[in-house]
Amino acid sequence: MKDFFGAHHGLDERSMESLVGALERENLPGFDYLEFKQSLERLQALDIEEEVAFKSAFATASTMGLTKEKLLKTAAHYKNVLDKEKVSFDAALKKQIKAKIDGKRKEVETLRKRLTEYEAKIQELQKLKAAAEKTISEADATIESAQESINDVHQRFEATLKALHNQIDQDVTDIDRFL
Repeated sequence: MKDFFGAHHGLDERSMESLVGALERENLPGFDYLEFKQSLERLQALDIEEEVAFKSAFATASTMGLTKEKLLKTAAHYKNVLDKEKVSFDAALKKQIKAKIDGKRKEVETLRKRLTEYEAKIQELQKLKAAAEKTISEADATIESAQESINDVHQRFEATLKALHNQIDQDVTDIDRFL
């Protein structure tokens, strides 16, 4: 189904699959926006003029009971599905930040406090001091790597979500314009 939202080069494939999977799971019965979109993309793949493609796809769809109102209503439904996916994604992102970053930050903070105590005992605690410094160094690298990874996933998801929203908005505009 992701092919029916046009070629979105540079968008995150994993985010696209997740969002399109949600659309497929929430696909309403009967001929609606998604089936209209599939028909429209097939016509446009034949290099048919955009307005003609819209009108042809709608003419065919109307024989199956699709009205402009139902088309717009179901397009809104699928935008809501995408918005629910964003809420779920944001919750999972927050959980990942807490699990992978906040915990490591607390660990680093605790180890830094211990360093001060270790320095007071100098020779007796020298081995503990070296171990804590190593753990801090590794934790900082882990934090940085996790933050970059999470930021990358978030940016790719947002770009994919925006592209899908824009596509639906354009389709709604074209539906209003052409139908």
